[in-house]
Amino acid sequence: MTALRGSPASPTYSHRDILHMLSGTVLGMFLGALDQTIVSTSLPAMVGELKGMEHMSWTISAYLLSSTASTPIYGKLSDLYGRRMLFGTAIAIFLAGSIACGLAPSMGALIAGRAVQGLGGGGLISLALTIIADIVPPRERGRYQAYFSTVWSTAAVGGPMLGGVLVDALSWRWVFWINLPVGIAAFLLSWRALKRLPVHGRQKPIDYPGAALLLPAIVALLLVTTWGGTTLAWTSPTILGLVAGALILIALLVLQELRADDPLLPPRLFRSNVVAIGNALAFFMGAASVGATIFLPLFLQVVIGASASNSGLLILPYMLGITVGATATGRFIRITGRYKLVPFVGLGIAIASFLLFVGVSRTTPAYLYGAYMATLGLGLGPAGPMVTIAVQNAVEPRDMGSATALTSFFRSMGGSFGVALLGAILFAGLTRSGAAGSLSPSGLLHGGPGAIDALPDAVRQAVVASFTHSFRYVYITGAAICACGIALAVFIKELPLRARLPVPRAEPVRGESDS
Repeated sequence: MTALRGSPASPTYSHRDILHMLSGTVLGMFLGALDQTIVSTSLPAMVGELKGMEHMSWTISAYLLSSTASTPIYGKLSDLYGRRMLFGTAIAIFLAGSIACGLAPSMGALIAGRAVQGLGGGGLISLALTIIADIVPPRERGRYQAYFSTVWSTAAVGGPMLGGVLVDALSWRWVFWINLPVGIAAFLLSWRALKRLPVHGRQKPIDYPGAALLLPAIVALLLVTTWGGTTLAWTSPTILGLVAGALILIALLVLQELRADDPLLPPRLFRSNVVAIGNALAFFMGAASVGATIFLPLFLQVVIGASASNSGLLILPYMLGITVGATATGRFIRITGRYKLVPFVGLGIAIASFLLFVGVSRTTPAYLYGAYMATLGLGLGPAGPMVTIAVQNAVEPRDMGSATALTSFFRSMGGSFGVALLGAILFAGLTRSGAAGSLSPSGLLHGGPGAIDALPDAVRQAVVASFTHSFRYVYITGAAICACGIALAVFIKELPLRARLPVPRAEPVRGESDS
């Protein structure tokens, strides 16, 4: 691969060069995205063999906690030491965790392996988005970020089905073994293709106190959203203690970042209107999009009556809508150089789609709710690329990794918050209705359509009606979240999108060798 340079300080790359450099990057991102969906269908088999039903949720939570907490650290380290080394490290850690999971003799070992996987997964997605910022100018970036949206759609639809096939044909352990050939290919491709990436930072001391404060603060916040309203009441001493601890840690983190020579989260980033508003927008978009991805299959199973495997296929219109929306947004930004209009149009479509779902029931024709899902994806798809492009355009090259990781972090936190909020609203509606009697709403959800169909006719009809009614509040809340996003978008500045890669500051820059 040859990097074509317009000037010694302003590199440019051909379309062929960019595709070559993104090949391993996209594959690594697919690895992280697939792992978040493929595990769900194999959980019953894992629990059945390892005898740990009471710890089942931790197989998901352990990955979420470690991946979200490590994301900002990857961003900062990549600014200092280069994306190539950090991306390769993330893949290696992820594969080590996959091996630990595949060999796990107990639920405790499996959960520990998932935590290690998360430590690697935290860098795969955010670094992939940062790498594209190093080689593609902001105005052209949407053209390539559509590939990333396609990766997410493929993983979301294909992950659960692939997990089910592997469990049925081989063993749940193959859900983790399948990562090895994909990860090795991603490592080899990216290590070779990314050797010409620039390193914009300098050798500086790592902000260890900042990291020591950031990690437990993130974990505390995620535990609040994971346990609150489900495992524990929102007013329980544990939840209140976690909230208090998180607030104290965040206050100490702010003080540390203000005094650090090279802070983990540079305060100068938050003085940018685009970064501050963009990250807040990313939080709400994460809540809406992840909430839709999680609750649409549940809705199709318990209200429409689809099987677990069929529900994955039925949300295909939603995923296709996301891909089309992201692709159209990239072309719009490339042609016009503008991005502020995108959230107004996209989120407006999403609000209308959420409200249309309020009227969906078991008697609604499939083509109708399929169209609603397509328009919902069309509305939510543009928001992610738009925020990332706007934030990356607003920061200097030396902060590109930190800024991109920060956006990924807020999107992940928003997704966790959205799932917790929408889940609490769903369960609250079911509990008030009392239709399930002594049956647990969460038990019915985990049991899927089979558990509901096994109920006596009168009880089953009452349960389905109760779920249908409760999901209406979920969709109304989703529309309200999107409305909050529109309100935020009013205040974001629209900076001119650069048509060329930024010129790095004149400072000693370390190149990366082939080794």
